[in-house]
Amino acid sequence: MRISPEPFLPRIQVGIKSGIKKGWSGLIWLLKILVPISFLTALLVHFGVIYQLDFLLTPVMNWLSLPASAALVLVIGLFTGIYGTVAALSVMAFSMDHMILMAVFTLISHNLIQESIVQGNSGINPFVAALFRLIMAFVVTFVCAKIMGVIPGQGTAAALDSLGKSSGDFIPMLENWGKGTGKLVLQVFCIIMPLMVLLELAKIFNIIQVVTKICSPVVAFLGLDRSCGMLWLTAAVFGLAYGSAVIVEETRANPYDKEALTKLHLSIGVNHAMIEDPVLFLPLGIPPFWLWIPRLIAAVAVTYLFSAFSFARRLYAKRACHKKIRNH
Repeated sequence: MRISPEPFLPRIQVGIKSGIKKGWSGLIWLLKILVPISFLTALLVHFGVIYQLDFLLTPVMNWLSLPASAALVLVIGLFTGIYGTVAALSVMAFSMDHMILMAVFTLISHNLIQESIVQGNSGINPFVAALFRLIMAFVVTFVCAKIMGVIPGQGTAAALDSLGKSSGDFIPMLENWGKGTGKLVLQVFCIIMPLMVLLELAKIFNIIQVVTKICSPVVAFLGLDRSCGMLWLTAAVFGLAYGSAVIVEETRANPYDKEALTKLHLSIGVNHAMIEDPVLFLPLGIPPFWLWIPRLIAAVAVTYLFSAFSFARRLYAKRACHKKIRNH
């Protein structure tokens, strides 16, 4: 018996319309965050304010086995993301060991403000998300430094002036910011729209279950709930910034378990954008092992530790409740 293909066409149309609508809504939401934060960052860089903030990290540089001048690179990464860090490392004189440690730190804690806001809109307190990522950046970098046996050196910053410490003209800076932001918005648009359409079509034709099933072994290995497979895949491939619209829309539209969602955010906070971000450091000669493995190990450890903590807390609450009933 032949099945008519006609019923599929209306479902495809509905999926495309729904995907475009959600994609546009997500894009507008993201722009409300991205544009003002990127403009504020551009102003901080232009007027040299950001270069005065390195003193905040200088006292702990020795603890991370880094020279004092590395504080500037870490601050740039915290505010401007991976691109800012790569730009700084390309003109500042550091040893390979020091560059590895700064790459590890930045891969975890880059673009902290914007990405923490994204996480805050999809299931976790943004301040908790930011603080957790910052702590994990310090811990993972510290462990890597000890494994590598790195000794803090007198790192130089001879090319500091070429980073743009002097303010220069305001109008050219504004034009460069506008062009860069426009290009970023276009990239985000080209990712969000087709992704949201594909996601809606996948829901209509029940493909989500198949994708989640394929990813379930990896998700389970990471210590995450299998229901979060699609969210994890989005963050792993597209990151928290590019994948934000999908992540926020999915968490709002579907009733995820609170504990499962918390574990997901702890994991992707440490380890996301597994393709694009590490690749940006490869031209600097940094070995791939340090760009991928430390974050992955840290993400797995975090989820299992959180699961153990949650289990112990539930067990304690159960015993306390039982003891209370018995006393009565």
